[in-house]
Amino acid sequence: MKTRNLYLLVLLICLPGLFVFSQRKILAGVVKDAHSDEPIPFASLQFLNSTVGKLSDSSGKFEFYLSQWPSDTLEVTCVGYQSYRLYVPPDRDSLNIDIIMERGTFNEGAKVKTRVNKGLYLWRKIVENKPRNDKFKFQNFSYEVYNKLELDIKNLNFQKFSKFKPLRPVTDLINSSIDTTEGLPFLPTYLTEAISDYYYQPKPLRRREVIKAVNTNGVKNESMIQFLGNMDQNVSVYGNFIPVMNKQFVSPASDNGDAYYNYRVTDTQVTNKNRYYHLVFTPKRRGENTFEGDCWVHAGTFAIQKMNLRLGNDANVNFLETLSLIQEYRLLDDSTTWFLAKDKFVADISPMGKQALGFIGRKTTTYRNIVINDSSVVRELNKNKLLEEIITLPGAAEKPKDYWSTARHEELSKNEKGIIRMIDTLTNAPVFKRFTNTLNFIGTGYLNWGNFQLGPWYNWVTGNNWEGLRIRFDLGTNYKWDRKVWWHTYLAYGFRDKKVKGKAELFFLPAKHPRTYLYGSYINDLDYGQNYIGEVSSDNIFALAIRKSGIPIKRMKIEESRFEFFHETKSGFSALFASVLKQFNPLEHIPPKDSFTVSSGKPLKTFEISLRLRFAYLERFLESNFFRSSLGSPYPIPEFRITQGISGIGKSAYNYTKIMASIHDYIKIPPYGNFDFNIYAGKTFGTLPYTFLDIAPGNELYYYNKYAFSLMNKYEFIHDKYAGISFEHNIGNGIFRFLPKLKFRQFYTIKTLWGSLSDANKALNFKPGYEFQTLDGRTYLELGTGIDNILKVLRVDFVWRVLPTPLPKERAKRFGIFGSFRLTF
Repeated sequence: MKTRNLYLLVLLICLPGLFVFSQRKILAGVVKDAHSDEPIPFASLQFLNSTVGKLSDSSGKFEFYLSQWPSDTLEVTCVGYQSYRLYVPPDRDSLNIDIIMERGTFNEGAKVKTRVNKGLYLWRKIVENKPRNDKFKFQNFSYEVYNKLELDIKNLNFQKFSKFKPLRPVTDLINSSIDTTEGLPFLPTYLTEAISDYYYQPKPLRRREVIKAVNTNGVKNESMIQFLGNMDQNVSVYGNFIPVMNKQFVSPASDNGDAYYNYRVTDTQVTNKNRYYHLVFTPKRRGENTFEGDCWVHAGTFAIQKMNLRLGNDANVNFLETLSLIQEYRLLDDSTTWFLAKDKFVADISPMGKQALGFIGRKTTTYRNIVINDSSVVRELNKNKLLEEIITLPGAAEKPKDYWSTARHEELSKNEKGIIRMIDTLTNAPVFKRFTNTLNFIGTGYLNWGNFQLGPWYNWVTGNNWEGLRIRFDLGTNYKWDRKVWWHTYLAYGFRDKKVKGKAELFFLPAKHPRTYLYGSYINDLDYGQNYIGEVSSDNIFALAIRKSGIPIKRMKIEESRFEFFHETKSGFSALFASVLKQFNPLEHIPPKDSFTVSSGKPLKTFEISLRLRFAYLERFLESNFFRSSLGSPYPIPEFRITQGISGIGKSAYNYTKIMASIHDYIKIPPYGNFDFNIYAGKTFGTLPYTFLDIAPGNELYYYNKYAFSLMNKYEFIHDKYAGISFEHNIGNGIFRFLPKLKFRQFYTIKTLWGSLSDANKALNFKPGYEFQTLDGRTYLELGTGIDNILKVLRVDFVWRVLPTPLPKERAKRFGIFGSFRLTF
């Protein structure tokens, strides 16, 4: 009887609850950032005209269980975001939705005057506790890192392109592929994953990364694997500066942060028995390299639990429409040590405007298996032969799908899986391959045709007063012909001089890491350069309209046979041995060949051997199959070259010795920009024609050349002993910070040269009717400044020729204005 009464009592208690549950309204979901797709913690959710509301939790999630809807509109608000209103249909009993918040401003809210600025006080506590919260405080550490990188094309107008008949097959293919990714508003081009083990020790500094697995979908480049790990992304918000593209931005946690940011505390929350302060920061001045954003700070340790960084609209970064940089930290098992748990970087790049074709880059990094102050880390670092090493394990790029399903730190989303399928469909479609080859031809000038390569197209048709109309045809091989052997040749013909010119070259690459190659070439053509690296030569259609007026063109024809052997070591030390047989044949406005008599051999013909030694420690490269472009070194790069001329070989006529040494460096000095310099010196031993002496690099174009003297003409100064310095300081916005909307940048340049010429070489080379000069120990000095980043791509240099005084020749000018194109962030 008692048991029956107990059942009845329980039934009476539960029946109302069951009835209410059957009538319950459920609203659940996640509040997310529209740009980064990251959850927004502690956002306020309030039904309008009611007292019903709550906050999202620390992971952005929320749930409402209601007997009835308080109103048909839910308003969502959060500092730094535009308010969002969600319509709730009255006839719906349950709703599960992601609420996407668009960005607003962090300057909202009433400003209350207080005796103590809580935001400034909290910033000071963060800085004060850096030594115990920054991961670089440890004696050593290691972790497994998972990197996921995605690159997409946005604002691709398929309807517009489909009206152009040749592009219709491509747009049809893309449209059919987009259907598999739920109609994404962008075209995926690249998605890659990498898993590696990273080891770090601050004193003495050593770093090591072992890349264990790489999964690449899209454009494949072996040299890119080294950039998919963690070595180049080892960033901490506790640092004084945070790199964004090629610039250094002041961190909100910088030791001098109060000089650049306004701080305020907007909220305090408790989660998992830990209290967190919500700190918001905004730039004090417009146009500086600063962020805006917010962070959650743990009370007690004053450690940053999560930081969200954005670039303001006034940030002086080109082509970057929107940027999100997020770092999350978590407590380790000892409950007192915070360590990095997640990085996320999302950038919208719009080179031609917000609504035009652009790119979206997304990089997510997570960290596991964290080991701190352990001998196992030291043992692994002891394997290093250099300060920094990146090792890619054999088979890293060939891991099966089963491996990735268990090894990746987080499962791919449905869209990401669709993106992989779409990229695979596009890259294997013949019509898409033809389309990308055409774009590559237009952009780079080269067209791949089977095993061969044609171009560059901008050298096909040119003209000058010596050759008249000049046509040229190039043919070379690509990696499909052979992965170790490359050859290239061209033929050119001038309709005025009626001469055929050409070049043939062969390149053999037996080893890439470290690099070893052999190279041979033969050329018989006009010399369009001038024994220095230039940015614009005369052998293309772009140089026709930018030549200075009134300056005679010095024209030289050369016939050269060359052989090179190059080898470098893992440490960055390299040696280049070269032998050259070369005949100079002056054509216009420089002393001709018959001005120089020789007892044997041919005038202006030489055979020389040379050895160049170079040391570039930790230099990084972006490589194609055969060639590579340097991305620089964090250390100065010294170089030494010795050349010996030998008479009697191939009718060469001269014996001489030349030595040259230089050192170059590029240094970032945030927040004052960066500078680079080149210091060089050399000497020639022997009495020789001007072609074998040092010809100071002059520039006869209105296009600025950083390697030449802007107000010096070609062949104006010759020396057998010389030294020089080239210096450029890019300040950033500088004085233009008062006009932040223009986003101009300021710089200045210094170029100086000292040189002399022996009496014997003066007697041999100073011919009547020609304008050779020598500095005779005087100083040649050019000073320049100007405006960079005009319309994001143009640079104007104002250059003054300060020394020597008076000017040696009436034709020389004291002042000049030069233009150039610069594509940089």
